[in-house]
Amino acid sequence: MSTARIEAFSDGVIAILITIMVLEFKTPHEVTFAALATQFPLFAVYVLSFIYLGIYWTNHHHLFHAATRISGGVLWANLHLLFWLSLVPFGTAWMAEHPGEGLPSAVYAGVMLCNAVAWTIMKNALVRLEGPHSRVGRAVGRDIKGRISLVLYVLAIALAFVRPWIAQTLVAVVALMWLVPDRRIEVVLREPATR
Repeated sequence: MSTARIEAFSDGVIAILITIMVLEFKTPHEVTFAALATQFPLFAVYVLSFIYLGIYWTNHHHLFHAATRISGGVLWANLHLLFWLSLVPFGTAWMAEHPGEGLPSAVYAGVMLCNAVAWTIMKNALVRLEGPHSRVGRAVGRDIKGRISLVLYVLAIALAFVRPWIAQTLVAVVALMWLVPDRRIEVVLREPATR
């Protein structure tokens, strides 16, 4: 089974999620900077969520570009990932409405944790299908950055009830970690695929 259909479907879902998030913005009723400033919490969380969706989109593209085939298990693992990604707009809107509250920050970090777990499941399903020495297996390696991300998300959930800004900072740190491209994937993708 080819990877093209799963890539196209996932691209469409992620594009819709970005659109849903931007629809949360409401135009201010007054034409003042103070009225515009009321949108800042939503804008800040939107930027973070947009970056996250962009990270998932680019990594999804790279991962499936390295794959030569998919299975039913990979399809379901991908749907599982898309389910958790579909909750990003909800977490974004709730945390933006209550930026200083612990529960919305914990839920946002929890959604990001579930996205990371779902990503790990899907990635592992592809590696199992193609083998650890395949292009996919070599591209993801031991995934130390992924494991660190999981730990930081768990810490963020716990710390959200102590200081929400610490949780929000930890979630932003994970995004910054993933903005740095992984050179191993680029090297592996330059190799010819064996079908």
